[in-house]
Amino acid sequence: MIKVLIPILMFGLWSASCSDTGSSSHKLNEQKSQAKARTAAQTEAAEQVDLDLDYLMGHFDPAQHADFAKISSPYADRADMYMRKDAYEAFKSMHAAALKEGISLKIISAARNFDAQKGIWEAKWNGSRILSNGENAAKAYPLAKNRAIKIMEYSAMPGASRHHWGTDIDLNNLSDKWFLQGDGQKIYAWLVKNAGNFGFCQPYSVKNAERPHGYNEEKWHWSYMPVSNKLTTFARNYMKDKLITGFSGAETAVEIGVVEKYVLGINQQCQ
Repeated sequence: MIKVLIPILMFGLWSASCSDTGSSSHKLNEQKSQAKARTAAQTEAAEQVDLDLDYLMGHFDPAQHADFAKISSPYADRADMYMRKDAYEAFKSMHAAALKEGISLKIISAARNFDAQKGIWEAKWNGSRILSNGENAAKAYPLAKNRAIKIMEYSAMPGASRHHWGTDIDLNNLSDKWFLQGDGQKIYAWLVKNAGNFGFCQPYSVKNAERPHGYNEEKWHWSYMPVSNKLTTFARNYMKDKLITGFSGAETAVEIGVVEKYVLGINQQCQ
């Protein structure tokens, strides 16, 4: 009896092992297939970008632009936000993957055109909107250059914001401290590990020898690279400081070197 049972048991173990191996192999092939599909979609997105300075500098209405879509409520914390369709589809895939691991990604800011950015900038410039450190910039920084640099710790000049492009989004919270503990820490760790698989990168990383200029670190700000990389290259070749005009304090752009230090002053991994 024992002689009969041993082969049967060994066959059962072998069958279970083969079943597990087959399941793992299937999952791996499925993941590779999904990754290949994402790469193809990202390549196609990069090839379909219409490049011109009006687009780059936000002189259009995202709600009326054929390449933009309204972000629906499951993905955003408020209505009437827009982003590029290609970036939006990539985000939805990332959102679904994150949910499977108990991570909830929520867009709190997306595309902002020139006029929207001008509203933010001038409110900070004239002191009607207080800076994140509690200061009134108009009172604390009477010298125009110093005031502009202080505002640009976290806010771009109109015409020089990546949010014009429809590729960049702010997620969950606008405080770096929030991402250092609890749910924020889990979300940021997941993004650092996984966002690149969906084409997203954190453009405003820690400022150091590799990134000495530009905005302060923003753990919440993520950019869809298949499109934003192309726009960054276009900005490097054609955007000039003298083109940044039409708002209070614009005269400081040339003196500060906004294009070189801020528009191009991003995480090297996002270029």
